Amino acid sequence: MSDKVKVAIAEDIKVLREDFCELVNNEDDMIVVGAAANGREVIEIADNKDVDLILMDIEMEKYHDGIEAAQNILQYHSNIAIVFLTIHEDDETVFNAFATGAVDYVVKSSPYEEILESIRNAVKGKSVIRSNIAAKIRNEFSRMKRNEESLLFVFDIISKLTPTERELIKLLLMSMKVSEIAKNRHVEVVTIKSQINSLLKKFQKRRTKEIVSMIRKLQIEYLFE
Repeated sequence: MSDKVKVAIAEDIKVLREDFCELVNNEDDMIVVGAAANGREVIEIADNKDVDLILMDIEMEKYHDGIEAAQNILQYHSNIAIVFLTIHEDDETVFNAFATGAVDYVVKSSPYEEILESIRNAVKGKSVIRSNIAAKIRNEFSRMKRNEESLLFVFDIISKLTPTERELIKLLLMSMKVSEIAKNRHVEVVTIKSQINSLLKKFQKRRTKEIVSMIRKLQIEYLFE
């Protein structure tokens, strides 16, 4: 047994968990040393058993349960290799999986040979990222870059706003109408409309709801509290 790769399986669906355990135990060079149904259980296995690799589902008891468990495990057991086994293939999930420090990411519907190969490569320190996975990672990096540029653009505009304009945005974030804002600020509606036009030009938007939507999407409402 000492020469065999010691594998832990983390999968919340019992029949699949048993299937993956059987798959691993049928190989001459690897053996299952623990099976878990959720993130908490697999963390306990990593803490108390000699484990070389964890084959782990991303979504178990809760969304991204596996990712949270992987972050915890690798914080204290950096020697353990983690291969995510899941049905999720969206760009963000793939990126988040690798961001934890996982070695590989295999879809559950993959041929058994591919899953076993991933285990063997992972324990050897080989990180073979398949072309479809590499494309997803590139896409997510591009998305993050676009968001970063957008955030910097907005921060630059906000830094140049007058106190009156910042107050106006605060009231818009409260879903107040133009007439309500005018009453709140004790000014004419035409004055508020003029201030709104100035804001629209600065943010390069056509409607105030676009400014509000952008601020909420970037989660920077706190700048106007």
